Amino acid sequence: MADTAVLPAHRAGRETALRPRRRRRGRLTPLLYVLPALVFYAAFVIVPWLHSLWISLWEWNGIGVATWAGLANYIEVFADPALRSSLLHAFGFIVFYSVLPIGIGLVLAALVAATPWKAMPLIRTILFLPQVLPLVAVGVIWKWIYSADGPLGLDSSWLGDFTLAYPAVGLVGTWVSTGLCFLLLLSGIGKIEPSLYEAAKVEGCGPIREFWHVTVPGLRKEIAVAATVTVIAALASFDVVYVMTGGGPGYTTMVPGVQIYQLVFTAGRVGTACALATVLSLLTCAVMYGLNRLTRER
Repeated sequence: MADTAVLPAHRAGRETALRPRRRRRGRLTPLLYVLPALVFYAAFVIVPWLHSLWISLWEWNGIGVATWAGLANYIEVFADPALRSSLLHAFGFIVFYSVLPIGIGLVLAALVAATPWKAMPLIRTILFLPQVLPLVAVGVIWKWIYSADGPLGLDSSWLGDFTLAYPAVGLVGTWVSTGLCFLLLLSGIGKIEPSLYEAAKVEGCGPIREFWHVTVPGLRKEIAVAATVTVIAALASFDVVYVMTGGGPGYTTMVPGVQIYQLVFTAGRVGTACALATVLSLLTCAVMYGLNRLTRER
């Protein structure tokens, strides 16, 4: 009897000792699934960023011997009007790449959802087409459209005008981003419960009030995704600007992407270019953090 009484107690103690190990294994299992992605992210994002951060502390032309510069390159980024204006231009593009496309896409998505059309697949294709076109091709096409001998019949090229060049390039960003925002928001409208619209109608809400009090709040997540993608596209803009204007006329359309390219391959100022890239990446992270705090559900 004593032996049979001790045996279950021994097993119970062994199982109790094994529970922490099982819990640890259960916690480590999800990490094994994301480990390959973390390794690639560290190898191709974190390590290059840290290397760029290190180079930004030196004065280097990319070939010869580097000279220690400390924070001098960062001071230059904010003190040099040309470098500072490129950052301001990139943030200004948020209006064209993000605010306008989300607003236009939201209105179009609401109209299409309220009025089903037989030509819906064609409309989606036309609006989304700019997203699948190479940005270099987009720049070439719109450079021709804005030229004096283009289809608009302009007296002079808008891209050579100090006043019109910046909004002209920005509107190309609006054209590219609107289709993506439209499809994201249209898919989100399809997920909103029809009972919410019925309740709004019972309360006497018209189409405009339904839009503001039912549709827009129901698209919080989709708007957050659209804003994240388009804001990053605005701050990282390079292809369209480089092909259309190269940052000109003067520095009217200069953005950090083009400025970094010119600093490295034309001026041989690699340290300054890395400093500008580091500042841009930190500002982008700050904007993304603010968007996340602003759009997350409470």
